[in-house]
Amino acid sequence: MADSDAHPADLPECPSAQSGGLLHPELRAWMVLLAATGAVEQRLRAVVKERLDVSHDEFLVLCLLAEQPETGLRMTRIAELLGRPKTRLTYQIACLQHAGLVSRRSVCGDKRGIEVTLTEKARRLLAEASGGLADTVKEALAQFMGADQREAMCGLVPDLVEEPEGR
Repeated sequence: MADSDAHPADLPECPSAQSGGLLHPELRAWMVLLAATGAVEQRLRAVVKERLDVSHDEFLVLCLLAEQPETGLRMTRIAELLGRPKTRLTYQIACLQHAGLVSRRSVCGDKRGIEVTLTEKARRLLAEASGGLADTVKEALAQFMGADQREAMCGLVPDLVEEPEGR
């Protein structure tokens, strides 16, 4: 069986999570964070598609907008926060708008500025899916990280699940 087919709990701990190498602790921590983020994104892709019927990148846009209770965000700000090209974001916003999940409007006093906001439909879908998506994140982190990394991550994710049995 190829490594990519193995269950995450069957895989060895991330090499960057082990100390004693050449990297300073800050760089080692950064590598662990990147690897953990990759593991979470991989698990979330399928769950997001199944529950919300959007791509992972579109989901990230929805998450940014969900943190704006009544207002939206300018498209340039979304692009900055996600580190995405504005042309790619324009396509994603168009897909989300077509699905009835966001609305766009011109920014008052700025002809070129476009503000994007969540629709009530998107707010309802996110509220319904949020708990299951949070569980997916916690499970992915728990399966990827060793005990020390899990302890450190609990500062950010207090409900992180315990290490899977057999690891």
